[in-house]
Amino acid sequence: MAPFPLPLTQLLGHYGAYVVYILIGFGFGYVLESAGFGNSKKLAAQFYFKDMTVLKVMFGAIIVAMLLIFTASGLGWLDYNLIWVNPTYLWPGIVGGLIMGFGFIIGGFCPGTSLVAAATAKLDGVFFVLGVLFGIFLFGETVGLYDEWWNSSYMGRFTLPELFGLPTGVVVLAIIVMALGMFWAAEKLEQRFGDADPNTAPRWRYVAAALIFLGGIVLIILGQPTTTDRWQAIAPEKEATLAERAVQIHPGELLASLKDPKIKVRMLDVRSEADYNLFHILDAQRVAPDDLLALTPELIAEPENTVFVVMSNDETAATEAWKLLVAESVPNVYILEGGVNNWLATFTKDTFGPEYVAVDGRDDQLRYAFTAALGARHAAASPDPHLFDLTYIPKIQLQLKRAPGSGGCG
Repeated sequence: MAPFPLPLTQLLGHYGAYVVYILIGFGFGYVLESAGFGNSKKLAAQFYFKDMTVLKVMFGAIIVAMLLIFTASGLGWLDYNLIWVNPTYLWPGIVGGLIMGFGFIIGGFCPGTSLVAAATAKLDGVFFVLGVLFGIFLFGETVGLYDEWWNSSYMGRFTLPELFGLPTGVVVLAIIVMALGMFWAAEKLEQRFGDADPNTAPRWRYVAAALIFLGGIVLIILGQPTTTDRWQAIAPEKEATLAERAVQIHPGELLASLKDPKIKVRMLDVRSEADYNLFHILDAQRVAPDDLLALTPELIAEPENTVFVVMSNDETAATEAWKLLVAESVPNVYILEGGVNNWLATFTKDTFGPEYVAVDGRDDQLRYAFTAALGARHAAASPDPHLFDLTYIPKIQLQLKRAPGSGGCG
């Protein structure tokens, strides 16, 4: 597994992690104040093209962070799947961005810079923060009136490489080129409207721009790890786990977990649609193996107490699905021991008709014949745990979720 991002709560404890957050917050605020971003006049000057520091600093931070993140990911140092990316709600996001933009122009601050100004006792910053707090309160009291729209046009963790269907390195380089063009245009605007002297600008900025551009080229060559690459990096450890049968859980443990209010169980059935329609466990979600990769961001975003159980008729397809999910950093993934066939053998007292085994030697086939597609309407789809006296070794252990649960902006 990639060593970053660090699981701070596990390493430092609950309060130790908060100390780190506070130090980062103070450091960020100090940098903003040192750059003059606690002054609303300086911030507002960008809208008159007199001082484009905000654009250059913020966009510069974006492209540097972007380049470092994806380079670290390409080198295997950082697990990008565990970085919080705000989910996209397209139209609410557009409207919210416009509202924040107008507020920035009118008030001269964004939420982060207003806190910096307030911390240095600037009255306009204090009033802006009070306005932000009032706006939060007003939103909380009225969101129920437009809740359906507020949660509309949900696109999940949607990124530019997905939008354009291009490799990550190509998109990163395109954004770098766009940013460098904007920096050049910003300097020309400052000279035109702000009487800036081009001779006072530091010469090292050309070297920095060249290094960032070359970094984008290197990133295209480096690429990003595929699911296969991720699995190969962890295969020795995880293959041993499979061989020890440490993640194959007994049907009885799955049934007990489904009844446990402290655990959220999400069952992923990777069988064919025909077998799923014949019989499946109640609330099991059929996912075609080819669609599993696209589902992983949603699975990673589930609450920390979520356990994922993949199942097929036996274990072959479920094991391949388990490998994919584990490689993509989905936590708490288990395999239903013996698959649906073992579930039926454990919990049914009915006669299904002739039991069959594939004569051509293929495994992972449904070994029970049904006279109709019963789906989850058969009694074995949701058995009563009190009717069965089962003995098994519990294996489910909730792992610490390394992905952050929420995000924000400065």
